[in-house]
Parts: sequence; structure tokens; C-alpha cells
Amino acid sequence: MNWAGRLIPRNAATLVKNSLWMLFGIVWLPVQALPAQQPAKVHRIGFLSIRPGPELREEAFRQALREVGYIEGQNLKIEWRFAKGQGARLPDLAAQLIGLKADLVVTAGTEATQAAKRATAKIPLVTTGATDPVGSGMVKSLAHPGGNVTGLSLDAPGLGGKRIEILKEAFPKLARIAVLYLEESASSKKILAETKEASRVFNIRLQPVGVSGASELEGAFGTMTREHAEALVKIPSGLLTSFRKQIIGLAAKNKLPAMYEDRIISEDGGLMSYGSDITDLYRRAAVYADKILKGAKPADLPVEQPTKFELVINLKTAKQLGLTIPPNVLARADKIIR
Repeated sequence: MNWAGRLIPRNAATLVKNSLWMLFGIVWLPVQALPAQQPAKVHRIGFLSIRPGPELREEAFRQALREVGYIEGQNLKIEWRFAKGQGARLPDLAAQLIGLKADLVVTAGTEATQAAKRATAKIPLVTTGATDPVGSGMVKSLAHPGGNVTGLSLDAPGLGGKRIEILKEAFPKLARIAVLYLEESASSKKILAETKEASRVFNIRLQPVGVSGASELEGAFGTMTREHAEALVKIPSGLLTSFRKQIIGLAAKNKLPAMYEDRIISEDGGLMSYGSDITDLYRRAAVYADKILKGAKPADLPVEQPTKFELVINLKTAKQLGLTIPPNVLARADKIIR
């Protein structure tokens, strides 16, 4: 036997071979036992609005969802439904979203929220831009919603009076203001009552003019003119905002300085708007959606009131109407359209 034979046992090769197989078996078997990687869950969010179609605020909602990890085409699908200003379509569109078994539905405005709530008591609803959610029966209270609806309220106490105050400051001689509101809306009537109360402080006489749809707008403005209205305030309503271009045109035709509640109306040619930063509400709606998708219950998520407000003045429209906005009012504006 040579020296190597003395140092290495006869069965060394077998031992080494078996040890290697054991080693690779330990490594290999667990790898084989690993389950296949599961695809990411795709969350389905419905979106219901009475407006004609998507606008910048919907993109703000999308962006806010991306910031918390929801990417369309990867782990998110949004089903968009727009009633194009036809309130009668909302129930069918809401039923479509419920039929798709969305994980939750985001609703834009009071009318859309009410339609979705009538369609389901189970699927979570996140409202954004709803007016008076308690008074309109969406939730039991802001702090304790108590059902399947939560989200963000459009209005806050005192906004109606603030709009009257800004109009009076811009046009000190005003004595009679027409108020355009949606006749069938309980929340619109509540804001109308608050606006009436505030108008007494400024010695303004209000002329309420209710409508139920676009077909009545021409007649409504005729009434304002006959009764010598000197300016106009629009009460918040998603339905009426859908017809904003018609309202803007009629206000211009009848030479009425108008105050609106939504900057999008001023950007489309309305003279002035003062109200909640609705784009911010849409961003915050994404936070609610994220919490619910992660297991939170709508009943446990308090409804938030707006915290950001903005005054927008359209100087192009002022010039067309032959109006001069005082410097002190312009100084208060968050945005001036020139």
C-alpha cells in the first residue's frame, strides 16, 4: 500500500460522495418545496359622478393612490362611471359598479353618494364633495358615520355667509342677490337657509330661484332679471355644476356678477368662486380608500370637513361684464385669472 492509501480510508470516496448528495439535498429540496410566487392582488375601485367626465381632480385622486402604492394595471383597476349631468342615470351606473363587486366605491357629490347608498348597504362608499352628509341621511354623524359611508364633506359652517360677504365687499352697492339652487335637494335648501341668515348682516335681500334641471335655467334667469337681481350666488350642487357653462353664459347674458362655490366654474369663465379646495378633497379620498382596502370599516372612519378654502377671481370675465374688482378683494384671492 502506498502512502496515500495509508492516509485515506478505503471508503473515503463513498463518504465524500454521500456527504455531497446530502448537502445538495438539503439545499435543493427546500427550493423545490417553495410555492410559486402569487400575483399581486388587484383591487377594484368604482368611481361614480354626475359630472360629464373626468377632470383634473380625478387625476389628483389617481396620483394620491399611486403615492400610497396603488398602480393601475398592476394592483389596481378603477371603474369610472359618469352620468353626464343626467341624474336619472345614477341608479343604473351605481348598480353596474355594485354588480362588478368593487372593493369600494368613491362617489363625487351628494347625488352620486345617495344613489350608491341606495344600491348597497355592504360595499364601502367613500364620498368626496358631499354637501351636508348628516342632513341628507348619508351618515348618522360626522364623528361616527355608523354605516357603509364615510369620506369628505364639501361644505363647512359659514361658507354661504362668506360668499355673500365677498360679493358685498366687491360691489358695495349690492342690495338684492338671486340665489340659484337645486329645488329637490334637502342639502341645497339647508345651505340656502344659512345664506339667508347671513345676508341679513349685510342688509342684502335674497331672491331664491329653484330649478330641477338644465331645462329650467333659461326661465330661472328670466325670473332673476324681472325681479331686478343685481348679482347671483349659486348654491353647491353637483347636478348644477354639470351645467356650469350654460349657467356662466346666462349670467353673462343677463349682466349678473356671479359667485360660485367651485374654482372649476371660475376657470371656465365664472366671475368669482369661494369654497373648499375640492382637488384636495379628492387627494384625501385616496387616503380613505387606502385605509378601507387595508381593512378599516367606514363606520369607524369619521367624515372630515374641508380645511382648505380658496377664492378665485376671473378678471377676463370682469372685463367682459364691465366690472372693476377692488384691489382689497383682489389681494385676498388665491388665484387670479387674467
